[in-house]
Amino acid sequence: MPDRSIGRRGGSGEQAAPGAQVPEHEFANVLRAAIQTRGLGLERIRQRLRAQGVTVSLATLSYWQSGRSRPERRDSLVAVALLESVLEVPPGTLSSSLGPPRRRGRWLSTVRSPEVAAFWPEPDPVEDAVSEVDIRWDERLTRISQHDRVFVSPEGGERSYHSRQVLRAEADGPDRWVVIMHLDEHNRPLPAIRPLRHCRLGHVVSRPADGLLVAELLFDRPLRHGETVITEHELVNAAPYPPAGNYERKFRLPVREYVLEISFDTPPAWCEQYSQLDDAAERIRLVDPSSAVHGVALNFGPGRYGFRWGFQL
Repeated sequence: MPDRSIGRRGGSGEQAAPGAQVPEHEFANVLRAAIQTRGLGLERIRQRLRAQGVTVSLATLSYWQSGRSRPERRDSLVAVALLESVLEVPPGTLSSSLGPPRRRGRWLSTVRSPEVAAFWPEPDPVEDAVSEVDIRWDERLTRISQHDRVFVSPEGGERSYHSRQVLRAEADGPDRWVVIMHLDEHNRPLPAIRPLRHCRLGHVVSRPADGLLVAELLFDRPLRHGETVITEHELVNAAPYPPAGNYERKFRLPVREYVLEISFDTPPAWCEQYSQLDDAAERIRLVDPSSAVHGVALNFGPGRYGFRWGFQL
């Protein structure tokens, strides 16, 4: 998810003509030049946006001006309009440099992608950790299939987690997949990540105080446009295992097929499957508790999908 001048458009306040081709990094150029001209640091910009009722993390502002991502969600576009006021540039200077929403491949052509940490309860630590890895190819990989398996111990702890994904390159060059793992129990050790098939470990960011693990899984080689890859990896916890009462996968971009399996050594007393698409209300489905439950979602996301369960005390 890769971010470039106030130039003529910024200086004159001219708007791009409808349907005009806007360079991919034009927004980053215009934003960075406006920030330099105004002479404000990112923290001061963030404070002024917050004073107007809009919260944007420092990591997100940094991504926008460096070209690693660009605003596309509804609330991000509101922030862009306020940025024009904060940076004292003519109305439309930043918004016109965005151009039309980017295409996400043939089956995702009308989808706008949320920011990296959009579905996390505390986005700032996630954004900060992710800023240390290379996610420029994230939006060039179509999620064809994702299959997660979670293994829960007899005592109700999460022993391990296995993931298999099938990805397709929408451009030449994608060479990695980034994993983000969060533990609710921040006083527990982070799991060890182990590449299993068609990938190897790249840069790893460990933030035990935030319960965060972010890791790059490097493919055997860079993919060509239209090429697919199947990777597998696992996350393994050390005993005593962290308590497991739920598991969910957050999708910033849609996936064609998502399968989630939870395997219990001791069946729970109750279990429910839940999902939430973007800003819609959460949907819940009760599941008969047994030693294994699973759910399947097709053409799902952006959003989150998971299971909750509980054991008798």
